[in-house]
This record gives sequence, structure tokens and C-alpha cells, in this order.
Amino acid sequence: MTNVSIIGMGNMGEAISALVERGGHTVQKLTRQDASVPVKGDIVVLAVPYASLDSIVAERGEQLAGKTVVDITNPVNFETFDGLTVPADSSAAAELAAKLPNSNVLKAFNTNFGATLATGKVGDLTTSVLIAGDDQDAKAQLSDVVTASGANIIDAGSLKRAREMEGIGFLQITFAASEQIAWTSGFGIVK
Repeated sequence: MTNVSIIGMGNMGEAISALVERGGHTVQKLTRQDASVPVKGDIVVLAVPYASLDSIVAERGEQLAGKTVVDITNPVNFETFDGLTVPADSSAAAELAAKLPNSNVLKAFNTNFGATLATGKVGDLTTSVLIAGDDQDAKAQLSDVVTASGANIIDAGSLKRAREMEGIGFLQITFAASEQIAWTSGFGIVK
């Protein structure tokens, strides 16, 4: 059994929590009000907006050392809705990894909507979670948690692929925001 801490209990945090519990793993749920509560999980999911990453690193950076840290953010420019806010040769996950050199940073869940994680379905397809990262053991640990829930996992490669994953997440968000797709749908992958 894996212990997973989730920082952020909004729509995505709740959906990821349900996914983890569905697979028989334990969840520690943390909100902004729980800043003094130590992180206990071997895997720590940052289910927060991109703009909150710096404050989490400042508050909990030492606690995250030696842990697998999962970045689910999409650094979308919400003022213009016309692109990502990170440099073209980088990603939110790469920035986070540079700030947490003693953690194993992964990118995952950013190409999923909460509803598809909660139901385990995208239309008639099983939900697939993309994962990118440089530490194979960390990826295997998160993969085990995801697949235990009944969802599929697809290894997108090294952490460099987080940039493309953030682009996919951005595209999907723009489709939903413009009501071309529902927030209960999204991209599906046939395996």
C-alpha cells in the first residue's frame, strides 16, 4: 500500500484522492489551512494552480526531499487564454524540479479533467493518465497507484515531455472553456 499526500482539495484534488482510494491506497488530504501539518506520503500530488507552486516550495520544500512530487499544473495564461506562461523550452514541471533538486518530480494528471478521473471513463474509453519523469522508480510507483484504480497509464518519457503534456492540457482546457467539449469529457487514448 502506498501513502499519497495531496496538497489542494479542489476538483482535481478530490478526483485524484478518489482514484487513489479506489486502488486501495491511503490518502492524506491537505489544504492551504494545513500548512503546519507535515506531509506524510511517499508520493505528494500538488493539486494546485501553477501560481501556487512557489509558495508550496517555500513552505514545504524540505519536507518534499526524497519524495515523489507530482505536478498536475497547466501554466495557462488565463488573462489572454493564448498560451502557456513558461518559456518555450521549459515547463512548469521543469521549473519545479529545479526548485526541488532532492525530490523526484513527475508530470501527471494535467491532461485529465477531474470528472474523467472520478468516473474512470472518457466517453466509452478507460481514462488514461500520461506520466513524464526522469526517475523510473518514481514513475513505477505512481503507475502502480493509477493502474490499481482501474485507469490506464501511458509513459510519455522523460520530464522534457512535460512541455508537450502542458500543451495538450492547455488545448483541452481551451476546448472546454469555449464549450466545444464538456468538462466531463476530454482526450481519450485507445490502447
